[in-house]
Amino acid sequence: MVAIDGKTVRGSRQAGQHAIHLVSAYGCGLGLVLGQVRTADKSNEVTAIPELLDALLLKGAIVTIGAMGCQRSIAERIVADGADYVLAVKENPSALLARVRKAIDAMENQLEFYADFRSEHCEIDKDHGHLETRRRIVTDILSRWGHEPDLWPGMRSVVMVEAKREIGETTSVARRYYVTSLAPDAARIANAVRSHWRIENPMHWVLDMEFGEDQCRARVENAAQNFIILQRSVLKLAKSDATTKAGLKN
Repeated sequence: MVAIDGKTVRGSRQAGQHAIHLVSAYGCGLGLVLGQVRTADKSNEVTAIPELLDALLLKGAIVTIGAMGCQRSIAERIVADGADYVLAVKENPSALLARVRKAIDAMENQLEFYADFRSEHCEIDKDHGHLETRRRIVTDILSRWGHEPDLWPGMRSVVMVEAKREIGETTSVARRYYVTSLAPDAARIANAVRSHWRIENPMHWVLDMEFGEDQCRARVENAAQNFIILQRSVLKLAKSDATTKAGLKN
């Protein structure tokens, strides 16, 4: 599993310049940054992701990217490298989202008819006074029927992840949608979606909360970027240390 995501280092901002924004590839199983590309700002992630992909050997990997990277050219490049992708879909591109929603809605409205076209996986978590039910529906109906000539390159399945949260008498439901080159195996795709958050929580969150990355004032020339590389290396070394009896921050 290789998760790709961007992070802005807010303390690196200089007069008349943007703060450093880095797009990183994170090996979820290794807990290791495999590569990173510096961009001018968040809007340039679309051009930075192909550059990052070119630096990696991805054959056999599953690459997960947020909605910013849901681009035909990026999907094509991942498949050409012998890898699979799971890409989040939001309002842009809206046409793709509309087709994904239509396919999922058909699944739910005619469950018996579409039984052979779908895979479903469900998890329930109860913690700190709230109950969360996560349901995933995956179908390959669009690619199987072959009536969508402009599907994303290599695309086999569309995915819906529904998170229902209950806190006391309050219930909220949120849905997220994905496209993937993987076969419709809901449990496997659920694992890929979960793995993507490892770049957010075990890395980005820890760098901010434990390392104080956003408060770092290194700015001169390449100092900020070099310091960022050192922090990620130290993070991996610290997590690998099984002898020191102290928290990560210490």
